[in-house]
Amino acid sequence: MPKLTQRAVDAIAPTGKQFTIWDSELAGFDVRVNAGGSKAFIAYYRVSGRQRLVTLGKHGKMKAEQARRLAFRHISNAVEGIDTASEEKKARKGQTVAQLGDRFLKEYVPVHLKPSTQAEYGRAVKLFIKPKIGSRKVADLDRSAVADFHHKLRDIPYQANRALGVLSKMMSQAEVWGLREEGSNPCLRVKKYKEEKRERFLSADELTALSDALDAEEADAPSAVAAYRLLILTGCRLGEIQSLKWDFVDLKDKVLRLPDSKTGEKTVYLGEDAIAVLKAIERIEGNPYVITGKKDGEYLTDLQKPWRRIRKRAGLEDIRIHDLRHTFASYGVGLGQSLPILGKLLGHTQAQTTARYAHLADDPVRAANAMVSTAIGDVLFGRKSQAKAASENKDALESDRQQPAA
Repeated sequence: MPKLTQRAVDAIAPTGKQFTIWDSELAGFDVRVNAGGSKAFIAYYRVSGRQRLVTLGKHGKMKAEQARRLAFRHISNAVEGIDTASEEKKARKGQTVAQLGDRFLKEYVPVHLKPSTQAEYGRAVKLFIKPKIGSRKVADLDRSAVADFHHKLRDIPYQANRALGVLSKMMSQAEVWGLREEGSNPCLRVKKYKEEKRERFLSADELTALSDALDAEEADAPSAVAAYRLLILTGCRLGEIQSLKWDFVDLKDKVLRLPDSKTGEKTVYLGEDAIAVLKAIERIEGNPYVITGKKDGEYLTDLQKPWRRIRKRAGLEDIRIHDLRHTFASYGVGLGQSLPILGKLLGHTQAQTTARYAHLADDPVRAANAMVSTAIGDVLFGRKSQAKAASENKDALESDRQQPAA
């Protein structure tokens, strides 16, 4: 009887018959191997004179050490007269999705997710999951119920997909907490709605209109205006500028050194205009943030309200704050920057994320093609190019001026 480590269980070979191997250190903990070779971790214990057998999980989906910890909990509780399996079964039958959502937001989300993602999860639970299916029992929630929940949100496909993703994570965590059977996530194979990627970029005229609106609002909302200008000039995500600290700003090396972003640690390179914006921002003693809020020591939390006012003034009411990042990308491609370089500037970790801007590269290529084609056509069809014609006209005028008067 070996100790059932992960390596030891991985090495167990099937024999064509079902057999059991007991752990050498924890009495009551074993792995059962069936005739086909699949393995499952088992806990045996006796409580109130009754023998109990609990399947802890399948090998491949559960690690040996995780199974050992679960087995120890069942066996040690049995010594105290507690039937853990029965208690968990009662809990599975009684707990609602709303109760799971509260526990999920309290115990899982703050520990495992970034602050911006925490807010997204909280919104999905509070606005969609709890109101729609909060009264359902966690143990009884099945795929048809989840599909119906998703379908009822079809008019807001983006939010429907986000809510489905959060619910799936909740159901997976419910398995870890013993509220559902292992591998029973009802969200699996529920197809998400197709999402149309919106790509809106500011033209030169629109950028001028926005600039005028920012100038007009600067006296009333200096922090917000500075934030929008930095977003345009750096291509950063909203949260990266909104929560930017002075400690991350290195004006000597002309960079922002972000210790954490959506894609991890990130360096943002600064142009002269971005540096000028930063230098013009007043530093508030005791406040570590660049974009300061009304409360002491905090950053400006609401950049949406002033944005709605500014874009209305500019006549650009369909422009979102995130479109400023798209605008930065579009100008980069238009100036001939390659997609890998653009990906570096935007902080993308996946090439396919930057590839959405590939079609923008057609414009400079099209313009170059037109210039080359026209130059060849001028020779091929005997046309004079505008530049050559202008030069010949200039030469003719010079010749006329040099002729002596009759």
